[in-house]
Amino acid sequence: MPATFINAALILLGSLLGLLFRNRISEKLIRALTTVLGLCVLVIGISCAIVTENTLCVILCMVIGTLIGEAVGIEQYMDKLGDALKARLVKQDSANSRFTEAFVSATLLFCVGAMAINGSLEAGLHGNYSILISKGVIDGVTSITFAAAMGFGVVFSVIPLIVYQGALTLLAAWVGPYLGATVTGEMSAVGGVIIIGIALNMLGLPKEKIRVGNMLPAIFLPIAYLPLASLISGLMA
Repeated sequence: MPATFINAALILLGSLLGLLFRNRISEKLIRALTTVLGLCVLVIGISCAIVTENTLCVILCMVIGTLIGEAVGIEQYMDKLGDALKARLVKQDSANSRFTEAFVSATLLFCVGAMAINGSLEAGLHGNYSILISKGVIDGVTSITFAAAMGFGVVFSVIPLIVYQGALTLLAAWVGPYLGATVTGEMSAVGGVIIIGIALNMLGLPKEKIRVGNMLPAIFLPIAYLPLASLISGLMA
């Protein structure tokens, strides 16, 4: 939970800075900071991925998990969820429509994403807060531009963020001891690969944006893969 509160505090700080220096923040500066943060996220992803003790597990889980995600269309559903919430909550003819739009848009941006899920799981399973804190820095920079452009509603996005990420972290902490260190380690490694995808998107390197949302099922597949691989290995021995 501490990392989630840090994440929320950085969003609050960024939002207040955005409100304070509205229309004085250059787009060039924001782009430069985004590039630097993308490089930092890349380092985090690599550091998580290289801890694997079973490369085949990571590869197969990523392949199968992505196939599942693509078949289900997880990222598309995320986009549709965001559009549906905006359509329902944002009333264009309402006096406070800008406030609501800022709140909904910021909430979706900060909560719906692979880094929020990976970071919460990593915090709950291993007490590793680096991903969520790094996400908090990214969210803080983003909230500056959001608040400058859309107003005070961005500040209140921290409420659903605390509830969402906090619940994921607590759930992971509760379930983690029953999974075992090997399983949770490989889950972190798979999550690291997904975070590398996020970093590449931030840096604008792929010609087509990597659909990291569709890779999310891969994080949970080591729970099934490792016992199954052990069983098959025992039968073949």
